[in-house]
Amino acid sequence: MTNSFDYQNNILHCEDVALPAIAAAVGTPVYVYSTAYFRHQARAFRDGLKSLGKVHLAYAIKANPNLAVLRVLADEGYGADVVSGGEMARALAAGMAPGDIVFSGVGKTRAELSKGLDERIGQFNLELEEEGVVLAQLAAARGMRAPAVLRVNPDVDAGTHAKISTGKADNKFGVPIDQAAAMFGRLAPLDGIDLKGVAIHIGSQLSDLSRLEEAFAKIGRLVADLRGAGHRITRVDLGGGLGVPYRESDVLPSPADYGAMVARATEGWDVELMFEPGRLIAGNAGVLLTEIIWVKPGVNDPYVIVDAAMNDLARPALYDAWHDFAAVEPSGTRMRANIAGPVCESGDTFAMGRDIDAVKSGDLAVFRTAGAYGATMASTYNSRGLVPEVLVDGDRFAVVADRIQPETILAAERVPEWLTR
Repeated sequence: MTNSFDYQNNILHCEDVALPAIAAAVGTPVYVYSTAYFRHQARAFRDGLKSLGKVHLAYAIKANPNLAVLRVLADEGYGADVVSGGEMARALAAGMAPGDIVFSGVGKTRAELSKGLDERIGQFNLELEEEGVVLAQLAAARGMRAPAVLRVNPDVDAGTHAKISTGKADNKFGVPIDQAAAMFGRLAPLDGIDLKGVAIHIGSQLSDLSRLEEAFAKIGRLVADLRGAGHRITRVDLGGGLGVPYRESDVLPSPADYGAMVARATEGWDVELMFEPGRLIAGNAGVLLTEIIWVKPGVNDPYVIVDAAMNDLARPALYDAWHDFAAVEPSGTRMRANIAGPVCESGDTFAMGRDIDAVKSGDLAVFRTAGAYGATMASTYNSRGLVPEVLVDGDRFAVVADRIQPETILAAERVPEWLTR
């Protein structure tokens, strides 16, 4: 794995920029992203699929929707997998072609469906029969046929965290695979819809390719059944979900491993295969740079209190997720400590009893692998501001999302006249 965050003269850099220079210019906490890493991963994923013939690559915007990041990936030839009207607008603003946009998600509103039609996006991933009926009506009223596929739930356990598993029978996504053929048969003849095939996505941070291969085998049988019923199937959307290493000891499938499995699983399908990587592209492209406020004595281990918090990086609080913690200028000594933020919740804890670089008040440190599901999931809990984002390219950097201060957020609120004095 190419690492864009390395030590030079014992100072952690992003590419050729020392992180203390970013902290001095922008303040902390701040997300820092590497352009080189985004490009590396985008190309590695494409190269891993080179034996498959015609493929469509759409970056899953929810992983990191920053406009500058999207521009980098648009330059690499990626379209967008979006799950809201807001994400669609971001993709278009970044220069991604409407025809390369895939609209996923279980709760698309009629207004969002209409917007997608008006922008002439390339594909709607249908999550239920009524959605398909409504989409067909909206398209027919415009004299259009909406390009669509039917998302199928294969009832396969992805083997990942329950909150990011999407392919089991009791998950909210897709239609049950045993109902898919009949539903496809009812939707395909509707005026206003061009039902091209099926879609699948069983979860995120996947580490076991055998789970995916099991799901793909079920989809292959469904494709054969649909063709046997007289339907023309030209696309299969295989989603995304490949995991990334969050710890140095993590061993995960490479894009080449994944591509070899897909080639084996889809042999003879004769379709355009579509993919929506997100975390794989963005995860290790970013860190959350933070400053140590205090080192507070504890009963067992001291608490390293940092200025980043659960509202800035929610994954540890949501999923008990691991993020490596490293000093920006390590002293060479180690300590055992708990790492926590300033938010008034016991859940605002990033690690307990962790062996880390020894740090003291005023030191800088990073949470690694924060390029995906970091800033995009941030909130203003405890009336904290929103963290800025910085993009590095070689020896230069730019703020690509401003810090939104608490007073700016406060200014958007109103007290009704009956409560004024």
